[in-house]
Amino acid sequence: MARTREILTVAGTLACAAGIGFVMQNSDVAEKRYGKTTEETGAVIGASVSDAILDVQEIKLTSAEIAAAPKLPEPDAEVTTASAPQSQLSELDVPALAQTVDPVKPACEITVNARPVAAAMVDLQMTAACFPNERVTVHHNGMIFTETTSDAGVVSLTVPALSEDAVFIFAFSNGDGAVAQTTVEELNGYDRAVLQWKGNAGFEIHAREFGADYGEPGHLWHGAPGDISTAVSGKGGVLTQHGDQEAADPFLAEVYTFPRDAEGLSGDIALSVETEVTQANCGVEIEAQSLEVQQDGQIKTQNLTLPVPACDAVGSFLVLNNLLQDLKVASR
Repeated sequence: MARTREILTVAGTLACAAGIGFVMQNSDVAEKRYGKTTEETGAVIGASVSDAILDVQEIKLTSAEIAAAPKLPEPDAEVTTASAPQSQLSELDVPALAQTVDPVKPACEITVNARPVAAAMVDLQMTAACFPNERVTVHHNGMIFTETTSDAGVVSLTVPALSEDAVFIFAFSNGDGAVAQTTVEELNGYDRAVLQWKGNAGFEIHAREFGADYGEPGHLWHGAPGDISTAVSGKGGVLTQHGDQEAADPFLAEVYTFPRDAEGLSGDIALSVETEVTQANCGVEIEAQSLEVQQDGQIKTQNLTLPVPACDAVGSFLVLNNLLQDLKVASR
């Protein structure tokens, strides 16, 4: 997949990388920030890391799409019939050929229902009875994530809308799929930022609302995501996770949502992208993409290619403060 590299390329030591808000926090700092747990929980482990500046090379932000748009299922081909010449038929002692053929029925009926709900979210239900326990990819306005159907071939989701005229595509690996569309009139009442990646890259969004420090009320991440009801009431934001982390090499996404008509609140919301150095990602390049819904409804997209330090840095966190734009909230 071709990628343009025109927006920003930063190379050199960690000090140079700070130009895009990149810092490396060792395990002691991470323990204070996230608490000391085990790697199985996706949090901090107590590995020691040198205080020396790490040589982190070639951090790149680009503007290409993370994946090509899916190929939608084509309509069933028209069935035609052909007859042998009458002269041949008269000479053969064979049963008469049928002159009509019933149209070929689809191998599997796939249906998707979409319904707008509170906080500019959309409830989705896909039913595909002949695809039980099957991997399916969900696409919506550049957002992409992997789900797995149930034993009955059903997937039920609540997904943040990224456009007022919201179109959702469910695509199976064999090319089958279905499309649903709905109108989300409440979208202009919310700020929304998406981070998405593939596999075990370990990315996560952190939102610190109105000066909240790590671990305090107002610090939202996947360990403390908040609640949709808070966003509906205008009292705070909510973080949602999307994608089946148990699927093989899945596409995953996190979405932060904050109401523009916040009730009596004013100040800044600091948004950062962070990833823990683990045995699964150490020493390799990882990629992510951010999508941010602008005031005019347009979506700003940036791609990130990040080399992760070697495995002796396991337990540390890489923090990028400027990949997502901080939000400014004015009291109304």
